[in-house]
Amino acid sequence: MFTSASLRAASAYKRVAVETSVQGADPHALVGLLYDALLRSIAEARGAMGRKDVSAKGAALGKAVRILDEGLKAGLNLRDGGDLAANLHQLYTYSAMRLTQANLHNDVKALEEVVKLIEPLAQSWKLIRGPGPAYLQPVGGRGA
Repeated sequence: MFTSASLRAASAYKRVAVETSVQGADPHALVGLLYDALLRSIAEARGAMGRKDVSAKGAALGKAVRILDEGLKAGLNLRDGGDLAANLHQLYTYSAMRLTQANLHNDVKALEEVVKLIEPLAQSWKLIRGPGPAYLQPVGGRGA
């Protein structure tokens, strides 16, 4: 149906804020934004499960799986990243599988499991802010 003007305005403001933060973010910050969005989507799915809102649950978990597959996993450099990249790839694959199972079976414990796996990574990622590896640097170095 129709949404109120204030709801539409809030939604537009949120979209602009997200787009602005993504456009101005470096590769390190983008990964942090992906972790934040992933955890937010899982929380939304959990709330939807509690409300028995199947549509919202499916949308939130679909978004979370896309973040894992198309964002975090796709951003891994498996060739140069060694064991760390390979382990993260396996963790993201496992997490996506558990989220899919959570969706199929309304399994809150599966959501909690993924949060327990991802939250420490998200927190650690924020703490390791630095110049990062060369393959994440813009072409021409930092000032280019």
